Amino acid sequence: MPVSRARRHLVLRGNRLSLRICVLGSGSKGNSTWIATARTRLLIDAGLSGRETCARLAAVGERPESCNAIVISHEHSDHVTGLRKLALDLGRPVYINQATREALTWDPRITAFEMFVAGEKFTIGDIEITPFSVPHDAADPVAFTFEAEGLKIGLVTDLGYVPEHVKQHVHGCHALIFESNHDVEMLRVGPYPWFIKQRVMSRHGHLSNATTAEFLADAYDGGAQVLVLAHLSETNNHPEIARLTALEALERLAKGTAPELHLASQSAPTKVFEF
Repeated sequence: MPVSRARRHLVLRGNRLSLRICVLGSGSKGNSTWIATARTRLLIDAGLSGRETCARLAAVGERPESCNAIVISHEHSDHVTGLRKLALDLGRPVYINQATREALTWDPRITAFEMFVAGEKFTIGDIEITPFSVPHDAADPVAFTFEAEGLKIGLVTDLGYVPEHVKQHVHGCHALIFESNHDVEMLRVGPYPWFIKQRVMSRHGHLSNATTAEFLADAYDGGAQVLVLAHLSETNNHPEIARLTALEALERLAKGTAPELHLASQSAPTKVFEF
């Protein structure tokens, strides 16, 4: 199993690592993240096909059938494409908010739902989850923090800007998965129709590299030991542009030690980050 060197710096509970995170895929073709403790395993979003999700879990040494629940952030297809098959095959409950559930068409065989409300914590197994609203053009989109064994993980994508409450929610994260979707100039001169460009650049679209860098330089608390840039556009961004823009921002950060920086990919899972 591929394991990040961040393992050396993070908190151990006895002889077992208490939390594992892997971004299975991130981008406009499908988003999904795996979060696991010794007792609880969660699939956050199901934007990859069922077959691809299972293949990527197997590739990082995880078993799909060990999943305890599927948690959905919003209804866009790149977050729910595999939901029907996975919910039926795994037989696990789908955690979702009411507006997102109503925005989707459901197979009547899927009946195990657990509802949550943005801003209200809930628990699955030994993981406490806080969903919070983000500015995106969906019915009721949310991002999440996950807490277990004194560790905190932030998963924040699909937002057009970074409001104050988002900054507050990600404060104190040990690992942070954060959107860096597009390079503004690449988007402007790229092949997308103008109305799509306007949507992506709007306050309910996606974060540019520059906006993410501004957050990192000015509002990020500097505490995360792992930072994963996520939801990179394959058309309107380049991994090295995103990486260098973030690194320049982190170099201006006068708080703590710079995090270990990774980029999530559309085509393959990240390393498994073990805490």
